[in-house]
Amino acid sequence: MITDNFQDGESNEEVSSSPKNAGSADSHPSDEQKRQIAGWVNEGMGLSDIQKKINDDFGLVMTYMDVRFLVDDLNLDLIDEEEEEPAVDEDSDDESTPPAPDDPLDGATGGVQVELDTVTPPGAMASGSVTFSDGQQKKWTLDQFGRLGLSGGDEGYKPSDDDVMEFQKQLDSALRGKGF
Repeated sequence: MITDNFQDGESNEEVSSSPKNAGSADSHPSDEQKRQIAGWVNEGMGLSDIQKKINDDFGLVMTYMDVRFLVDDLNLDLIDEEEEEPAVDEDSDDESTPPAPDDPLDGATGGVQVELDTVTPPGAMASGSVTFSDGQQKKWTLDQFGRLGLSGGDEGYKPSDDDVMEFQKQLDSALRGKGF
């Protein structure tokens, strides 16, 4: 009876060792899949798009951070198209115009606005509010361990990746301006 179960287990292994399911058993991509991922990175795909393709094409479920670590482990450099565009604009003959006086922070772009509170709540190193490009507003706090938290606004709201990156840039600039 034990032999029968053992033989049944072997037949199940044969089914799960098909090429489509090869990486799904351990949720790590195979060498061939890693080469495909490297191709996607070289094409300029972002991490979230790569994460979706890994799930769709390979049937692997990986977190955003797992994909980020995988790209780092493969010694691949992500292409950030947003940083390349201003370099082209700087070569033009036109001088860049200074930000309007009503901008909350110098260099604010993309419609994201970050404001700092003058009085911070207990347990927070800094706090304030952010208005994303689509008009959604959230309160943010930065605790003494450097952890950022967002609260308020629509409960299920998730800002776009571009808005999050712009928020991080503006928050960093604002905090540096205040001596953090």
